[in-house]
Amino acid sequence: MFQDGRRLRTEGFTVKATMKNSVVAGPPAAGAFRERPSRPTTFRKFYERGEFPMALEHNTKGNHIAWKVEIEKLDYHHYLPLFFDGLCETVHPYEFFARQGVHDMLEHGGSKIQPVIPQLIIPIKNALNTRNRQVICTTLKVLQHLVMSGDMVGEALVPYYRQILPILNIFKNMNTSNTKAPGDQNNQNKLT
Repeated sequence: MFQDGRRLRTEGFTVKATMKNSVVAGPPAAGAFRERPSRPTTFRKFYERGEFPMALEHNTKGNHIAWKVEIEKLDYHHYLPLFFDGLCETVHPYEFFARQGVHDMLEHGGSKIQPVIPQLIIPIKNALNTRNRQVICTTLKVLQHLVMSGDMVGEALVPYYRQILPILNIFKNMNTSNTKAPGDQNNQNKLT
């Protein structure tokens, strides 16, 4: 104990914790909401090697992907899981190509999407486990687009809910921005 009125800071469940002028320090933070560093993705490796049939097209409306091959002729079993793996990326141009490539392939995929769903679960889970809010929002928008992209795609995701939903349970009560206005930009609060 100290003469000048200071309190002794101690750990819990020790003899010092029962002393009169002691304050028990709380447990360390578990870090459930802390961002996890993402490892280099296979999407980045394939992009740097130039193995994707696409290029960046600058337009007056913004940037778009110029596909060198018709999207309908792409091998969805090969390319769609790679683009989903790129959802973990936060650096330009990887983030743009992954996000836009997924949306383009889901837009034109039709019946080719449902057989690929088991291969998409691990990249979706990895993207959600980064705990990066930008990546989570992008992944949730992609999941919404995935469910609407074809018949029976939503039903095909049901067996994989146990792998996808736990991370959403952590973030269900968190706002995505500092504003709490009813009309948030891009309806981000409607993602979960």
